[in-house]
Amino acid sequence: MSAIIEEHHHDDHHHGPAKGLMRWVFTTNHKDIGTLYLWFSFAMFLLGGTFALVIRAELFQPGLQLVEPAFFNQMTTMHGLIMVFGAVMPAFVGLANWLVPMMIGAPDMALPRMNNYSFWILPFAFTMLASTLFMEGGGPNFGWTFYAPLSTDFAPPSVTYFIFAVHLMGISSIMGSINVVVTILNLRAPGMTLMQMPLFVWTWLITAYLLIAVMPVLAGVVTMMLMDIHFGTAFFNAGGGGDPVLFQHVFWFFGHPEVYIMILPAFGVVSAIIPTFARKRLFGYASMVYATSSIAFLSFIVWAHHMFTVGMPLAGELYFMYATMLIAVPTGVKVFNWVATMWQGSMTFETPMLFAIAFVILFTIGGLSGLMLSIAPADFQYQDTYFVVAHFHYVLVPGSIFSIMAAVYYWLPKWTGNMYDETLGKTHFWLSFVGVNVTFFPQHFIGLAGMPRRIPDYALQFADYNMVSSVGAFLFGFSQLLFLFIVIKCIKTGKKATAQVWEGAHGLEWTIPSPAPYHTFSHPDEVDLKEAHG
Repeated sequence: MSAIIEEHHHDDHHHGPAKGLMRWVFTTNHKDIGTLYLWFSFAMFLLGGTFALVIRAELFQPGLQLVEPAFFNQMTTMHGLIMVFGAVMPAFVGLANWLVPMMIGAPDMALPRMNNYSFWILPFAFTMLASTLFMEGGGPNFGWTFYAPLSTDFAPPSVTYFIFAVHLMGISSIMGSINVVVTILNLRAPGMTLMQMPLFVWTWLITAYLLIAVMPVLAGVVTMMLMDIHFGTAFFNAGGGGDPVLFQHVFWFFGHPEVYIMILPAFGVVSAIIPTFARKRLFGYASMVYATSSIAFLSFIVWAHHMFTVGMPLAGELYFMYATMLIAVPTGVKVFNWVATMWQGSMTFETPMLFAIAFVILFTIGGLSGLMLSIAPADFQYQDTYFVVAHFHYVLVPGSIFSIMAAVYYWLPKWTGNMYDETLGKTHFWLSFVGVNVTFFPQHFIGLAGMPRRIPDYALQFADYNMVSSVGAFLFGFSQLLFLFIVIKCIKTGKKATAQVWEGAHGLEWTIPSPAPYHTFSHPDEVDLKEAHG
């Protein structure tokens, strides 16, 4: 896809960014808001990572070492909540803000004021969530899935603030998603059909629909919690005629699509990076679009595979088992297409490509352990052990987080106009790659040996692997400070980037100068689609 860009010079004062702090508070520019999201998500990543290091420091040896069990439970809960809602999701929204308008030749997001509002809700929501740690009784201590009745009948008083914070996050997500959908459907460059859009745009279009569908379900379940706690209802209290399992059904009806909300944009990122560094077109573009849509559809009808041990009927177990296995088919299509794209390509291994290849390998490992968990009778053994922890961290860390890092390295020269330090980038990759595997691979074994999750103390037989896991966690955690250094160094200095940046890159964003001007594609005649997909 190539484009002819005609330079338009505006003398009016609206053309450039405002100066000072107010620029960021009132901005409606998609690039500014994308930047705000990305920095916010990185701050949350460091905060959530700090909580994780408290957990791993406690588990370095058996016995109670550093923190009280009650505080340990708060750390596990807050780590999960902040990583899912504060780090991974806002990072992908930030990438969408930066890239979707540039990829489809749009001047900005369709609803810029709402875009500003959807970001600025988040700092307040997460400040409120984090402040619960300083309240009487401490913060949420019932796990990131906040199962009732733990989260209703036995929760600390701060649970009400947690519920309000979740509502705010949901409002932000719904507004951001509506914005993405309207932008993609209404503001594409003249002549760009849906099947000519980059795959990242496709994955975000589908993700946005998922968010719009399931965020109200999350709002519903936390509202039911609020009613049970303060208004005398008994949705989840068996003593009042309610059912704790109802909570799990409603939560996972949100929670399973949520898992795909955190991975589909990653598929889009990797589908942009691998063709660039393999110097080939993406293999099977249309099948990738259909596979992504299939995964999104199937995500709505498999929620109870998280609940095999609650005593559901045999027919239910069989249905959810087979429906879950079915998801492996479109996911396998994607993995095959990425490998086929690399096959006989002229591959080079710059930092974004290293992260993308690691994504394909390690995400596949996470997918295979997920397939193991889908087998109902086997899941009776795996349920609530460290095997599950290993599984979902293999999907979310080398999956979501590695793809976000790949995206930052890939598009950073376009954002800043400077090339990052390739040697430091590769160092960061290898530290992260080793750290992730040393942390989470041993957890498969201690899980299969029977170590339950969310415990501050454990039997002696699990000691060696836990020690290895903790060492890996500190390696991975502290290597992210190098990532921060690389990004700041790139913003300030570095070799000047060309408009193209990467030799094999195709797409509208590579036709505009680096750094990307504050306003791009402000006139429809700027964009001339010569050929689709390069």
